[in-house]
Amino acid sequence: MDQQTAVELVKHGATLLLLDVPQYTHIGIDTLMFSSGPNFKGIKMIPSGIHFVYYSSSDRKGNQFAPIIGFFVDAQPSQVIVRKWDGSEERFIRLPEEEEERYAEAVKRMEFDRHLGPYNLNAYGDWKRLSNYITKDTIERIEPIGGEITVAFESEIIGNIPKSAMEKALAEQLKTSKFSRPGENSERRGCYYTPIPRLMKQKGISGQELTHLNLDKTQLLESLLVGEYGGREDLLLAELQFAFIAFLMGQSLEAFFQWKHLVSLLFGCTEAPLQSRSQLFTKFVRVIYYQFKYGFHKDQKDSTLTEMGAPALLDESWLSSDSFLHHLCKDFFSLVLEASVVDGDLLSWTRKLKELLEDSLGWHFQQNSDGMCFEDDDEFAPVVVDESFNNDAQA
Repeated sequence: MDQQTAVELVKHGATLLLLDVPQYTHIGIDTLMFSSGPNFKGIKMIPSGIHFVYYSSSDRKGNQFAPIIGFFVDAQPSQVIVRKWDGSEERFIRLPEEEEERYAEAVKRMEFDRHLGPYNLNAYGDWKRLSNYITKDTIERIEPIGGEITVAFESEIIGNIPKSAMEKALAEQLKTSKFSRPGENSERRGCYYTPIPRLMKQKGISGQELTHLNLDKTQLLESLLVGEYGGREDLLLAELQFAFIAFLMGQSLEAFFQWKHLVSLLFGCTEAPLQSRSQLFTKFVRVIYYQFKYGFHKDQKDSTLTEMGAPALLDESWLSSDSFLHHLCKDFFSLVLEASVVDGDLLSWTRKLKELLEDSLGWHFQQNSDGMCFEDDDEFAPVVVDESFNNDAQA
């Protein structure tokens, strides 16, 4: 890049100024990661729009790392976002407005320029594909009080969420390890994610009808779209992306469960993809395609995230043929690819997603003659609902 172009990008791009950063601190923005040296004071040339900033402090030798803390920002052209390290709390804090403005003016005079690492614009395309539905309103609606997302305060939040055996073990590890900070959980709550019921309840119908209602999650999807998202499909997709980013970059276990619930809801619909919501499902498959491509590629190794002390949320078990993702994708692919009539764009993206999973993860989706097998406590097993369940709902 020639000097004139670089200067223009510095002037018109946003800047993240980070003061008093301890050496060896790992700092990420979007898909980029920095390890702070003695002169590091932030990141420049940040494109305007939504970004996710996350970081993890280390010990003095850079060997052990604290839990990741992350937050979303809506960067404006030429904006300077200022944070200062608070050593007592091991996190960045905001400064008083007057002091922040003084530092912002110094940045605009290029006084900090040699201490700022450039945003790698070659990686911006990946980030946009992971975040294109997220807006400032999305962040304000979902983010926790104070804006900080961290696994350190989630042990109580996720306590009552239904989990597989592997997820239960991870949650227990969370409670007993250095990630848990007892006494502070009561003062903080997690993100304001949309509640996703596992089962539909409806008065005045038989158990057989209720079973059918819960085998196809279309009506549940419709009720959520109208009741929680005001009929705006893109808000659901924005929450899906928000949760994925908070999960993958921010290592939030709460975010993983919300992402899992949304994916399970959408993949669990049989009528909506082929009839009433073909456009939504085309966009959904495209979103999930880029999430898989970036986050679940078996050859993608991010040692930095491992070093940052995050729990192993992305180990091989998520990518095995026994995972919940494989079960959900298998049924969805059969639904779309074997349909007599299907939207062309949805068919095209579904084929792309299937090829990606087969080529990158080695998954196979041939249907077995004896059907799929589920564990007794598998939350993705077929749902059979009797009359008593519906009667309880009416009580």
